Amino acid sequence: DHIIIITVWGASTYTKPFQYFPSLFIINHLVQDLLCVFLFSESSFGRWLKMNDADVSKQIEQMVRFIRQEAEEKANEISVSAEEEFNIEKLQLVEAEKKKIRQEYEKKEKQVDVRRKIDYSMQLNASRIKVLQAQDDIVNAMKEEAAKQLLKVSEHGFFNHHHHQYKHLLKHLIVQCLLRLKEPSVLLRCRKEDLHIVESMLDDATEEYCEKAKVHAPEIIVDKDIFLPPAPSEDDPHAPFCAGGVVLASRDGKIVCENTLDARLEVAFRKKLPEIRKSLFGQVGAAFDE
Repeated sequence: DHIIIITVWGASTYTKPFQYFPSLFIINHLVQDLLCVFLFSESSFGRWLKMNDADVSKQIEQMVRFIRQEAEEKANEISVSAEEEFNIEKLQLVEAEKKKIRQEYEKKEKQVDVRRKIDYSMQLNASRIKVLQAQDDIVNAMKEEAAKQLLKVSEHGFFNHHHHQYKHLLKHLIVQCLLRLKEPSVLLRCRKEDLHIVESMLDDATEEYCEKAKVHAPEIIVDKDIFLPPAPSEDDPHAPFCAGGVVLASRDGKIVCENTLDARLEVAFRKKLPEIRKSLFGQVGAAFDE
């Protein structure tokens, strides 16, 4: 049998070819704008033309069920496909938001960690400063105590057993200054209360210098107009003071050698500070000065 294809498309436009086939017109009107393909053989086509209305209605119902079934299957396919696409899209969105939240919390965690380290460092530095301050207070107290002991060395009095030691010390301080300056003429300053001691042993100091430096005796001028500050007084504790010693300078004043007890104490204190800290506080105290 040969195959004949009858196509129904757009009943509102192509109704004329079906004016002798009312049944096909009804079918075309029910499924307008759908493409329906009917396959018939030449032998069965004649029988189809002889069908009554009941057969036509039955045929239409079968076609409607077929179309509805196809539509439902297609709708199910679309629904399943849409559900799958929705689940995939939803999963992608959820993962993206999870990643965003993780990144945000990782950022906050890093910020908290940095802030915690900064706080710890600040607290550690504050504690270290307190320890250093306490150590400095102890060391400075020792320095002040040493300065008080120096005052006893330079105290004048008949019963002061340090008097002869101080006189001998002044001579050595003058000799050291002369050896440092090596000037033919120098200016010497001392405390007013030490003036008579300095004048009494100035010749001995000059002779010792000449022997050590192998030079002629320099001219030593004792300044009797300007003196070094006196010993500290309880009446005015903030006034300038000097525990003793001498200051020598060249005649032009360009070279000055300060050899007072206060200056010697300061030099010795700075030089021995690591050893002092180590003796008082152990290795930790000595490490702070290195």
